[in-house]
Amino acid sequence: MSDPDRPEPGEYDVVVVSNRLPVDRVEEPDGSVSWRSSPGGLVAALEPFMRRTDGAWVGWSGAPGDAPEPFDEHDMHLVGVPLSEGEVAEYYEGFSNATLWPLYHDVIAPPVFHRRWWDVYVQVNRRFAEAAARQASQGATVWVHDYQLQLVPGMLREIRPDLRIGFFDHIPFPGYEIFAQLPWRRQVVEGLLGADLLGFQRGADAANFLRACRRAAGLRTSGSTVRAGDRTVTARAFPISIDTPGFGDLARRDDVQARAKEIREALGDPRHLLLGVDRLDYTKGILHRLKAFGELLDDGRLDVHDTVLVQVASPSRERVEQYQALRDEVEATVGRINGDHGELGHQPVHYLHHSYPKEEMAALYLAADVMLVTSLRDGMNLVAKEFVACRHDETGALVLSEFTGAADELGGAFLINPHDIQGVKDTIVRAVESGEREQRRRMRTMRKRVREHDVSRWASDFLGALDAAGGARDDAGAPGEGGDAATAGDGAAAAPA
Repeated sequence: MSDPDRPEPGEYDVVVVSNRLPVDRVEEPDGSVSWRSSPGGLVAALEPFMRRTDGAWVGWSGAPGDAPEPFDEHDMHLVGVPLSEGEVAEYYEGFSNATLWPLYHDVIAPPVFHRRWWDVYVQVNRRFAEAAARQASQGATVWVHDYQLQLVPGMLREIRPDLRIGFFDHIPFPGYEIFAQLPWRRQVVEGLLGADLLGFQRGADAANFLRACRRAAGLRTSGSTVRAGDRTVTARAFPISIDTPGFGDLARRDDVQARAKEIREALGDPRHLLLGVDRLDYTKGILHRLKAFGELLDDGRLDVHDTVLVQVASPSRERVEQYQALRDEVEATVGRINGDHGELGHQPVHYLHHSYPKEEMAALYLAADVMLVTSLRDGMNLVAKEFVACRHDETGALVLSEFTGAADELGGAFLINPHDIQGVKDTIVRAVESGEREQRRRMRTMRKRVREHDVSRWASDFLGALDAAGGARDDAGAPGEGGDAATAGDGAAAAPA
């Protein structure tokens, strides 16, 4: 007899769940509505996979109010989840981006804890879980993404225990001493443990989560697994990647290469063109980058007449106060550098507060001599990999923060500690002055990595491991007995009030 509280299975064998749908709504001049692919790392990573999969994508459309009716776009079935104005403010701008985001990025900015925000976060996560449950067929695979939806795996497990559930965390998972600040730490851990497989960008992130299982929930871990009731959950690193062939093909197009030449000519054909591409976010170290560049001009180590920095900073969370303040500070810093060093017809920093299509980004990657990635903390940073994928001539240099997931993979980069401004300056000069032979050696190593570990392999590796983890769940009996050396000395924390 069926459970009246349990939704009937849907028709999709694979369901992706993320905060946002992979498309943005566009109102055309004639009043009609169309949808275009959204910018951002998650969409760039998953869209090629979803186009090859007979699946559904569940997410918010990005606008408050009623969700659009389910529709097909870009070879994907898209199912909208509604959010009210208040839920956008409290679940998204509040708990997700003013509580979790700064907490998970090493408290670069102070997190804010409001009980009302948490209540709305729980409410919205429940809505996402129910929407996914309605789309998933019997025994389907549901792949939940990112920090906005950490309770969804546990809720899905309650609603649809037949499902195989994976969760991938696109941002860092903090050390326990930081995570412990969260009043609802135990609930978050238990929500994540509804999954059969938890994927993280780096091994350190997976280790941090396993420690949180021991400390916040009093659970036993062994290696990369944790016992959650009668289930075994696996937590491992699966570093995300990009559509390497797609970016490579784009960079070889005649129109993109012609556009790259136009960009350099429009900038006065500088001898050295430096490039930064980021969301306008305090985790990206944009101010650190600008400070280092400005000091290099002050010191005369870079010649202002033949060096240009192009900084693309795409709009991000513009209603959050910290982001508004960051934009003001970045623009003031750019203005100060240009005021100090600019001349008629020439300015050393070109600041672009826009989002650009892939074709323009590929042209910028081709035009640049040195790519600057100075993140203070980053789960991965796909921009670094996109730059490498586009450099088919094996020239160019990548200056890369050691606090990115990409630093674990791109050994040919010039690594920096972005907090060490003098070290950043010295490394930029090294990258600028590196010869073609050194650049080719470094770029060849990095291109091999992104070619062999592209987004298809990432998805395949994760789903293969999820299939195996789900099989282990199907066969699991009572919890195992043996001891766990990792548990020693990690007493369980009491549940928060």
